[in-house]
Amino acid sequence: MHSLATSVRALTFDVFGTVVDWRRSVIAEGQALGARTGLQADWAALADAWRKGYFASMAKVARGELAWDTIDALHRQVLDHLLPRFGLQSLGEADRAHFNTVWHRLAPWPDTVDGLTRLKQRLTITTLSNGNLSLLVAMAKHGGLPWDAVLTAELFGRFKPDPAVYLGAARLLGLAPEQVLMVAAHPFDLVAAQKVGLKTAYIPRPEEYGPGGPMEAVGDAVFDIVATDLVDLARQLGA
Repeated sequence: MHSLATSVRALTFDVFGTVVDWRRSVIAEGQALGARTGLQADWAALADAWRKGYFASMAKVARGELAWDTIDALHRQVLDHLLPRFGLQSLGEADRAHFNTVWHRLAPWPDTVDGLTRLKQRLTITTLSNGNLSLLVAMAKHGGLPWDAVLTAELFGRFKPDPAVYLGAARLLGLAPEQVLMVAAHPFDLVAAQKVGLKTAYIPRPEEYGPGGPMEAVGDAVFDIVATDLVDLARQLGA
């Protein structure tokens, strides 16, 4: 660990699920929307379906079935498709547009700001998310996330786990891949980063999909660091 702590110069972070609690945030805004409009829905199921649709949309882009677009645009396409299923087809345009930007206002996990602040004392910390730049900047403002930089797949016109995203981040940081530590709660993201030479830190978030919800299997993957949360990650890196 001492060797890793001295060789790593920057940390790149997955955001949705790793840094912020997207599910509780979407449910809370859905409940507030329902209270304001009088519309009722299973907001937890909607949040899960919206997240599932997000992954499906990115997969279509990767296969060439959809043109590349921002996550804001893809989120809106998924939302409009889901609203009739949840009895929300009467929702007006202003409410749809505002609800779609709930992803700009996601709440950090309780350990996030403290952990990032500690890590920032000795390392460069940046996002490396599929979220678009405007989304990530708004989220940082909303949640008090102290990033040194905001890097996004949007800069490369690809989505993770495309290798170009991880290598592009290292290049923009002026670092060799092995000097960059990718931090994520999702093994697929870390495995992809690992394949192109980045170091990896796994932060399990067992409540990402709610208490008792599913977690992506780690399988036989081995990561450089496994930490309980971002404060523990800072401790392990001597920050």
